[in-house]
Amino acid sequence: MNATRQPTATVPVDLEKMRETVRALLNADGGPVLPEPPDTQVAVLTELLRGHLELMLREVETTVERLPDTITRYCALACVGEARGKLRAAPAARPGGAVAYARRLARVLAALCDHHELMDGEPG
Repeated sequence: MNATRQPTATVPVDLEKMRETVRALLNADGGPVLPEPPDTQVAVLTELLRGHLELMLREVETTVERLPDTITRYCALACVGEARGKLRAAPAARPGGAVAYARRLARVLAALCDHHELMDGEPG
């Protein structure tokens, strides 16, 4: 029996909204935006970042399945692993721990967005 694989439907991602969330914590060079946002805003941004990451992880994993074995594919998979590790981690219980954690999430989300855009142009 020869089964054909059906394409997996994915939810459209709003890369601009994701990058806007990243920009609330990081400047264009990936450094921290100062002054730091208040703790209540950091908590909201962290939850937004976590949601964006969950969506982007599924999107990148679905996209990477159609790619041949290339450096682009393996780099995207490494970034997926990094993002999963960041999601499993928790903020450090010290002053500034919550904002540092949010910034780590923001950096890995920015990287996943970059991989997603790069893979969009890859032949499948």
